[in-house]
Amino acid sequence: MAEEIELDMSPMYEGERIRKGDIWVEMGGPKADAFELSVAGTMDDVQDGKVTVVGPDISEMEEGKTIPFGMVFKVAGELIEKDLESIIERRNHALLSYIHGWMHLNQRDAIWMRAGLDLKKAGVTSFEQIFKNVMNLYKAEMPFIEKMEVTILTDPAAVAKGLEEAHAAYGARDERAKGLHDEEVDVFYGCTLCQAFAPTSACAVTPDRPSLCGAITW
Repeated sequence: MAEEIELDMSPMYEGERIRKGDIWVEMGGPKADAFELSVAGTMDDVQDGKVTVVGPDISEMEEGKTIPFGMVFKVAGELIEKDLESIIERRNHALLSYIHGWMHLNQRDAIWMRAGLDLKKAGVTSFEQIFKNVMNLYKAEMPFIEKMEVTILTDPAAVAKGLEEAHAAYGARDERAKGLHDEEVDVFYGCTLCQAFAPTSACAVTPDRPSLCGAITW
């Protein structure tokens, strides 16, 4: 087990960019496959706080290298339901971006992330140290998450297989969203996700009207 490290985390780091000369490891983006996925599980099959790394860990990475990457968050709780998967998944952008030295862009199978040399200097030797902190943020922000575990994929074959499963999950969500209309629900939502870089931005989200960025649907 990797030694626990308390990372420097704050909303003020959201929007941080890690430039080419400061990259420890680049994950996904235009040069490699990458995806993120949240899956609802049961209280019995989720091991709270567990981080599994399938493939080389971050300490084994060549500095400046671009790798294929996958991260699967499995969540459980009395109030967890299938429709919450995409909401939990979309919070990856903010919560990972709170880490000083970590950049996260985009969503689903288009994510582009960079771990900076600042994390290496801070003593990080494993993805486990990073994602344990992220899980703590998740549970602090979303108390309905009672248990959470993460699987990190860096092995190319495992990423390819995980990507197929992710595409199936994304497709099922999209089909459900297409079948709903404004007249069939009694709640609309507001989204301020873009305020990280557009402070006055706010969207109304309804079944027939996703947010303007396309990231959040009803």
